[in-house]
Amino acid sequence: MDTLAYLHLAESYETSVNSESANITDSDLCYPKLNWLPERRGAFMLFISCAFGLSSLGWSNPAQALKKGEKNSQVASLQQKLQAAGYFKQAVTGYFGPVTEAAVIKFQKAHGLKADGVVGSQTLALLESGLKTPTPEVGKTKPSVTKTTARKSPTPSSQVILQRGDLSYEVMSVQRKLQAAGYFDQPITGDFNAATEAAVIKFQQAHGLVANGIVDSRTLTALESGAKIVTTAPSQPTTPAVVNSPKVRSPQTSLLRRGDISAEVKSIQQQLQASGYLDQAITGSFDAATEAAVLKFQKAHGLIADGIVGPKTLAVIKFKVKTASPSTQPARQNSLIPNKSQELKTPIKEQTPPAPKTNSIKFATEPTQPTNANSLVTKQPIQLENPNNEKILTASTSEYDFTQPASEDLPLQNQPSQLETKDNIQKTSPNHSSKMTLKKIISGKISPKSVVHSGNGLFFAQNMMYNHTITVYNREHKLVKVIPDKVDLSKFGYSKFKGNYQGAPVEASFSSDGKYAWISNYQMYGPGFNNPGSDKCNPSQKTDKSFLYRINTDSLEIDHVVQVGSVPKFVATSNDERLVLVSNWCSWDLSVVDTIKNKEIKRIPLGPYPRGIAIDEAANKAYVAVMGSYDIAKVDLNNFSVQWLKNIGNAPRHLNIDPNGKYLYTSLNGEGKIAKIKLPQGKLIDKVSTGNAPRSMVLSDDGQRLYVVNYGDNTISKIRTNDLKVIQTVNVGANPIGITYDPQTREVWVACYSGNIMVFQD
Repeated sequence: MDTLAYLHLAESYETSVNSESANITDSDLCYPKLNWLPERRGAFMLFISCAFGLSSLGWSNPAQALKKGEKNSQVASLQQKLQAAGYFKQAVTGYFGPVTEAAVIKFQKAHGLKADGVVGSQTLALLESGLKTPTPEVGKTKPSVTKTTARKSPTPSSQVILQRGDLSYEVMSVQRKLQAAGYFDQPITGDFNAATEAAVIKFQQAHGLVANGIVDSRTLTALESGAKIVTTAPSQPTTPAVVNSPKVRSPQTSLLRRGDISAEVKSIQQQLQASGYLDQAITGSFDAATEAAVLKFQKAHGLIADGIVGPKTLAVIKFKVKTASPSTQPARQNSLIPNKSQELKTPIKEQTPPAPKTNSIKFATEPTQPTNANSLVTKQPIQLENPNNEKILTASTSEYDFTQPASEDLPLQNQPSQLETKDNIQKTSPNHSSKMTLKKIISGKISPKSVVHSGNGLFFAQNMMYNHTITVYNREHKLVKVIPDKVDLSKFGYSKFKGNYQGAPVEASFSSDGKYAWISNYQMYGPGFNNPGSDKCNPSQKTDKSFLYRINTDSLEIDHVVQVGSVPKFVATSNDERLVLVSNWCSWDLSVVDTIKNKEIKRIPLGPYPRGIAIDEAANKAYVAVMGSYDIAKVDLNNFSVQWLKNIGNAPRHLNIDPNGKYLYTSLNGEGKIAKIKLPQGKLIDKVSTGNAPRSMVLSDDGQRLYVVNYGDNTISKIRTNDLKVIQTVNVGANPIGITYDPQTREVWVACYSGNIMVFQD
């Protein structure tokens, strides 16, 4: 997973990843004492040359060995080396904690050293050598591998350093090198996303390397040296093999996805072209056009629309495509029971909930970092600067190309815009026929996880730990203030935390009069916070608690803080402003905050990954989407008892209640659908497909329109709620993740994780 400290570099994505801390079991931390003397002697003889260089670093003296509890730059260097070796997936903090110790022990055990978790000269020598392949066990032999053989047949464990899905400072460094070399013009995020992968492929092609998008030792050497490395040309043209990354969220063993180049891709393109889904040239390269064709095909055949060709998609292409055409396929799936042909997506096998008997799909958790490369590119926007270095782009329809799709074959800076607007259904009634049009693009030093309207003309964008800020805008789309997430916790009654701490703003909720904003923080940064949560976590890990901030919207200053659970995500405020509810991702519970007492008064266990919250004021109930399940919790705010709406759908994420309290809407991140539920019965009425990974939603003030961001498709969908029909789909910037609505101006604000806010007029 992308560890929390890395997340402020991203995105990312929301592709899914694994936490190192989540993979460490008690058995990993308690190894039996090994008979390590023979291995140590062998290691000493093998790496004696490396030891001579250690004196300059001050590591050769056993008294200077690194161990648990230390915090300095040498620990940071150690963590970086362990990361490169594949043993450490956490943030580089410079603190030698239990996770670092566990990584050291694993490394030592794998290399025949004393597994004591203390980094002495021999452990460091092995780390400095760059070896990542474990040594053979005692008494067993292993064929020697020459350098020539290793070049021809590199093993992933010894060669792969960075690949798509990784999120780290090392990725950030690679992005900078690619940018300096002219191959990467995206923001430096530390997220190895599709744009980074495409840049690596271009670099590899230009330098005669295997163009597979993976930063192995040879690619890294070429990047660091700036020299062109040309390998001996093979006698027969070859194409890179499809790489099955361990971070891929699907259990399939064979996948084709964007960035792949192979004969299999060529075959897929031919079949898609023959059936009318692809009108581009057959290249064998899985580019943006191919991905779009796959998405269109998947949607037409009731498959999970993720743009990835897995076994199920491949089978349907081979056996059904001959008898199907785009003009005759259904535009969407509206069945209450997911189609059995949907592809499975299980990023966390050990935490997958039992599926209902009526279907076989499994949930998919949300990536928290941007992962898609299709960043918004305008033709000639008018750019205005303000004193806070915030960029506001004024857009008109004539400035954008609304017809030509983005092509991966073009340089990113020359790609046409993706602001094409399309309808998914036939013409609708006059009351619902208006089209959303782009009005403004706000960019600058932002990475908005969410954007929320206060109700009185202010818009708060939460920029996570990527920028450690909350940016506030007015109805004129002007930046009002940048609020840092830095606080002195001791001034708010938390005396054990001395000095300033930083947060990581995720979501916001406003009091009914708009006077106060409550902001959740993914984690806290500072002394005493050494065990951060992540996207893959559970309560047994005892990850750090975090804080809720209260901001006065008159002064735009943080005036209160409240400690809540681990990795708080969504926030909801009751209309009477008596309670604030916070869903805690890693502690798997719901915090209930009393606003009068300014403290948490109750913690309600809910199960894996609670996310969205909607409060039914009339009934004094709160609904909480539990994303690691198929269910929605119904919490009585009088006595805090819990009932359940069962089997609603795969990975419910966000919730909205219509103004009359009759219907509850939820985005099903794992199905690509929106569900409509009748209240108070909790009866599932209907579902509609909107796109890949629908995330946040917002209702119009009259409840007749629902706006949804589709994170995986880079689109937003406008839904007519009375019959749950998608009446418009609009392409937006990369990784749309937050959305809000202003009833006074009828504007829809969309937060794109990749670094901008797009404002649409409806």
